[in-house]
Amino acid sequence: MAVTEVILLQRVEHLGQMGDLVRVKPGYARNFLLPTGKAIRANAANRERFEHERAQLEAQNIKRREEAERLSERMDGLSVILIRQAGDGGNLYGSVSTRDISQTVTEAGLTISRQQVSLPHPIKQLGLYDVQVALHPEVTISVRVNVARSAEEAERQARGEVIGIDTDDEITIEDVAAEAEAEAPAAEETAEA
Repeated sequence: MAVTEVILLQRVEHLGQMGDLVRVKPGYARNFLLPTGKAIRANAANRERFEHERAQLEAQNIKRREEAERLSERMDGLSVILIRQAGDGGNLYGSVSTRDISQTVTEAGLTISRQQVSLPHPIKQLGLYDVQVALHPEVTISVRVNVARSAEEAERQARGEVIGIDTDDEITIEDVAAEAEAEAPAAEETAEA
């Protein structure tokens, strides 16, 4: 198995801290770490350059982290509403993706890209969701995403009401059986006529 050694220029989750020399698969380095500026190849010239610029890179990282921390304090508890069409059972016609969330959060006053939104899988149901947004590799905030069919429904969800299936219209097996029995004699009468 081929591996590539890289020097991390910033903290990368599940990989290491700034300045760490790590071994990764060549595709991960070539397609993600190197193009995004998160790492440089670990050859003699780059090691020397990194050691020479290390203090400056660490100072820039600390400045960006402090800025992200101030922003996270200001945006703590941010809640956004996404209005979507959904069926009676609460299933969305489509889904809510990281792009939808990043656009809505940006409209709420916090400019982020969809790459900063951590969403394990698309949202396909009405409801309230806590979504993680990475402002910096070391600073994340939680944003409450309220997915509803209307603004009124979003307010009801925010108060804690369950939206989706109407509990007043719940149909039980007994109701279905009674309805079938009532329809059976009516069907016989129309067949005789």
